Amino acid sequence: MKQLAHRLRNSAGAEIAEAALVMPVVFVFLLGIIWFGRAFNIYSTITQAAQQGAIVAARPTCATCGNSQALTPPVVEAVMNASSLDTTQIIAYSPSGPVFCSGSYPAGSCTTAKDNVTVCSNVQLNPPASNQPPVCGTMVTFQYPFSFYLPFTSLNLSRVVMTAYAQSRMEN
Repeated sequence: MKQLAHRLRNSAGAEIAEAALVMPVVFVFLLGIIWFGRAFNIYSTITQAAQQGAIVAARPTCATCGNSQALTPPVVEAVMNASSLDTTQIIAYSPSGPVFCSGSYPAGSCTTAKDNVTVCSNVQLNPPASNQPPVCGTMVTFQYPFSFYLPFTSLNLSRVVMTAYAQSRMEN
């Protein structure tokens, strides 16, 4: 009986030591799940914002509607505000060398608004070398930063810049 009591007394400290080693790893793992989930939420939100902006920019303008390109940044900001994202952190991003449509479409151009949302109009959406007729539309691009807070890891305070890119076809 004394031997059993002696063994039980010695194993109690081992359980506490094991818990002290495992709990920080579990805590960091749970924090990683939370922060990667937040990063995915931000990425899907900025992608949705770019898609909605491209749809608005592709709409034809009318005399009383105003310029649809001028309406794009407020639409992007509205989608981002709905997910509580800080729109002042938007970084301008211009795509490299878009191919502009010609013919019955007006001249294409890219403009970056004061809120860093780049809108390119009359852009050829399908590859120029394809055997199909050109599909013209609009393209909206911007970037948004995200920082991970994962203590005791190499990702702690790492800054990731996510790019939002969306296209929408223009109707004649």
